[in-house]
Amino acid sequence: MNNNNFRKSGLALAMVAAMGASAGANAAIEVYSEDGTSFSVDGYFNAFYVNRDDKLNDVRNSDVKMGFLPNTIGFNFSKEMGDLTLGGRSSFWSTINDSLQSPTDTAIDVRQLYATVDGSFGQVLIGKDFGLYARSNIFLDEILMGFGSPGAATGVSFGNIRTGYPYPNPSAQITYRTPDMGGLKVAAGIFEPADTTPGAQSEQSAPRFEAELTYAADLGGVALTGWLNGRHQSSENATTEIDSQGVGYGLKASVAGLSLTASGFTSEGDVPVLITDAALASEEDADGYLVQGSYTLGANRFVVSYGETDSDQGDFETENTSFAVFHDVNSNFKLVGEYNMFEQTVKSTGGDAAEFDTLALGAVITF
Repeated sequence: MNNNNFRKSGLALAMVAAMGASAGANAAIEVYSEDGTSFSVDGYFNAFYVNRDDKLNDVRNSDVKMGFLPNTIGFNFSKEMGDLTLGGRSSFWSTINDSLQSPTDTAIDVRQLYATVDGSFGQVLIGKDFGLYARSNIFLDEILMGFGSPGAATGVSFGNIRTGYPYPNPSAQITYRTPDMGGLKVAAGIFEPADTTPGAQSEQSAPRFEAELTYAADLGGVALTGWLNGRHQSSENATTEIDSQGVGYGLKASVAGLSLTASGFTSEGDVPVLITDAALASEEDADGYLVQGSYTLGANRFVVSYGETDSDQGDFETENTSFAVFHDVNSNFKLVGEYNMFEQTVKSTGGDAAEFDTLALGAVITF
């Protein structure tokens, strides 16, 4: 089976990063493979018991929710055509928290729907996939398969989005990726721009540009992964022009069972959560960082994580501290225990906007 297009997908990278390289072999179920044509299906299922203490309002809630990654079904296609391999992926991300709000109306979020062309030149991807800016920041997060900072009352949590990195929005794109050049890989693409200046004569005369450089090496038994990514776009209307740009970066070092990761971002005119049409349109600054350590002992991985984001644009400062334990029952089944302390303050007043302590106990099953 040719898993090339699946292994390069966002969900596959996320699972491999969080579960270890050995999980990659179990990341999809092969349905068909014959004469250079293959079809596979992958799934990600999780649920957490969540006890959240709202310290500002003195309110405590218990919920059954998803973690940072929603429940997902993905379909992968691959066909060898001479010197080229044509591939494709569609994935459907769904909530489990609709039973009380709208019992028969489950929201389905299509975050990936793309085709790929692979050859000796590298890969070209056309369609919808996660962005390149902040991509490795989020996919190499040690608590990716956990819970992280709380999100809305229903749906997924926020992981370390807004407390260390922004979200790599799934977007329409045409992206090129180089072959592996001795551990060095480069990706660059054009993306559908966001309309951050709605109104009369609003226009985006050029696409959004995003790129990422990654490098992996083994130095004396220490596995190193470094990355640098960014994006730029412009939007204007009759009275306003906003240039949005951001840079993300990070380094991960692993030896024996110990892993240390440090990442960060800085941006201007770019929303530090997710860039959307007309969302907080201004050219003010934001920056953030995330530091993490993990230690794997047998079937258990222990994680300590701390992240911050400081946003002039959103007028907030946030921080989140996480302590987590991941236990592998087997290569497809994981138990998670996590405690998070999240705080958000309003920069202009210095007042507290939110303070939550969250206990999350869950299970994750992948195929």
